[in-house]
Amino acid sequence: MSQIDAQAAFTGTVEPEGADRLDEAALTRWFEDNVAGFAGRISVRKFKGGQSNPTYRIETPGRAYVLRRKPFGKLLPSAHAVDREFKVQSGLSRAGFPVAPQYGLCTDDSVIGSMFYVMGCIEGRTIWDGAMPGATPGDRHATYIEMVDTLAALHNVDVEAAGLSDFGKPGNYFGRQVDRWTKQYRLSETETMPEMERLIEWLPATLPEQTRTSVVHGDYRIDNMIYAPSAPRVLAVLDWELSTLGDPLADFTYLCIAWFTDNAGRSGVQDLDRKALGIPELDEVVARYCEKTGRDGLENLDWYLAYNFFRLTGIVQGIKKRVIDGTASSAHAKANSERVYPLAQAAWTFAQRAGAA
Repeated sequence: MSQIDAQAAFTGTVEPEGADRLDEAALTRWFEDNVAGFAGRISVRKFKGGQSNPTYRIETPGRAYVLRRKPFGKLLPSAHAVDREFKVQSGLSRAGFPVAPQYGLCTDDSVIGSMFYVMGCIEGRTIWDGAMPGATPGDRHATYIEMVDTLAALHNVDVEAAGLSDFGKPGNYFGRQVDRWTKQYRLSETETMPEMERLIEWLPATLPEQTRTSVVHGDYRIDNMIYAPSAPRVLAVLDWELSTLGDPLADFTYLCIAWFTDNAGRSGVQDLDRKALGIPELDEVVARYCEKTGRDGLENLDWYLAYNFFRLTGIVQGIKKRVIDGTASSAHAKANSERVYPLAQAAWTFAQRAGAA
């Protein structure tokens, strides 16, 4: 799950202060040299929120841009890879997939103090609540089907033609992911949870065969895309921080967990009256995705759901550790940390449905 708070990042801006300020003169010179069609004086505002890669809205008299940069200072070698975000979106744009237009990547830290890239600012709707308050049943159904079709389109992109054949390691995606999240969980473990101990043993012993490789988004949800202002059409998919090459079923089954989580004003739809609202049932979603990607069906969904809830447990356990250590003391972080046990229990429940003893 991405550390970018997409809702906070794209619902308001503030005047940059202190270390968040950018050298506007140097940035203007870079725009003049690197961004086709750039003209005029720039105005810089920072999107609100705690996104791990600071994000800015750059206004000019003719258009708006979005700039994302690495944080200033010493970083872990593979962290905050804005160059990867730029690469995947550039390749997908060439393939005709809906992403923001990419205008340029700057690897010269001397311009504003860290690597950054610039893309177009897409104006449209972001749907934060999976219940889509105020929409008609027909609009909701069309919006959900569009979301599924867009994911299928991502997974159908020819990776080599898009110039992304070196964007990730080939094969054994779930094996590497289970190993990664096991290590992450161990690093932030605060007490023993029997469900997690069983999952750590069971998941790597029951890995499904990987039959396809595609670009994997990593955090594909209804609130990580921009829809047209008055139509169920995706203009751009956002938040590529976790993207790589992998098994496309990781993305699709991550989307499916919305049907197994309550709404609470977010992307879950489990506790909603889906029929009355026009939200498709999971069977329809699975059938649609399989039709669009040329699959005969999806076997053993329970294994994939167990994996996804295991992954979420690892992420939330990290938040809990930071709350205990006093480095994440907000009420939101504390409330999030309390989800650890229910997530682990859900993961083990699905594992048992998949055959775990």
